[in-house]
Amino acid sequence: MLRRTGAIATLITLLTALFLTPSAIAAHGPARTAAGDCGVLAPGASTAAERAVDAACAQVAAGTWYTWGGGHGARPGPTYGTVDPTDPASEHDPERLGFDCSGLVRYAYAQATGADILNGDASTQYYTYRTADRFTAADGLAPLRPGDLLAYGTSADLHHIALYLGAGKMVEARQSGTKLMVSDVRLGGDYFGAVRINTATVEGPVFRTWGTGVWTKAEPSLRAARVYAFPGPTTIRVACQKHAEVVTAEGYTNDAWSYLPDYHAWVTNIYIQGPAWLDGVPTCTSE
Repeated sequence: MLRRTGAIATLITLLTALFLTPSAIAAHGPARTAAGDCGVLAPGASTAAERAVDAACAQVAAGTWYTWGGGHGARPGPTYGTVDPTDPASEHDPERLGFDCSGLVRYAYAQATGADILNGDASTQYYTYRTADRFTAADGLAPLRPGDLLAYGTSADLHHIALYLGAGKMVEARQSGTKLMVSDVRLGGDYFGAVRINTATVEGPVFRTWGTGVWTKAEPSLRAARVYAFPGPTTIRVACQKHAEVVTAEGYTNDAWSYLPDYHAWVTNIYIQGPAWLDGVPTCTSE
């Protein structure tokens, strides 16, 4: 009986392998690989960036909801959201524990580093002084690595942010009524650019701007090309400063300009909190 039973079982196994259709195989395949769709999909990322990707992907695997305002509690982590008055689909967000786009990014890098280094909205995260490198929309995907932050909107109004996975994929908290997901990177439309996060000790003097819609410039001159606009007070790293074009604004007159290495751009010292000539900042010699 044991031999006969074994033979029948073997025959059934062989018949199953022979007659299982490709569509049936495909139907079973995604179920086994769905959890693996989210992860580090390309080489080159730092260990911390890979940990950030892993943390975000764990939330995808857990089926965590997008919820407007989610993830912005006293500590990084999922929170209940609020109703977005511009989006009818958000009516259930106060009942859903989860993240909005920047809440997810904040949580991912907090898990990766053990510190709350990206607390704030999409603009705050994109304009962080913890910048290792920046990329414009024109740069495309070629220079990007897993863990880089992809920003959407305009220089003065960045409304969405996501984590790059590699291979043209990103993990994001996209919109109310959906769960966290892996998506193809959307390069058209309002894709603005990407930023690589520096999780190490930040070198150089750090200051904070004031005012709204403050543009940085390609050269220390009001006539120079615009580079980035700070939508509100922003923490910045200053490499050096020098005397250049005289500027009168907000009731102040000053000829001092500071070079911001994270943006490869200049800003008048009028919009940097502190004295007209910043303490502890060297004079530019080659910028």
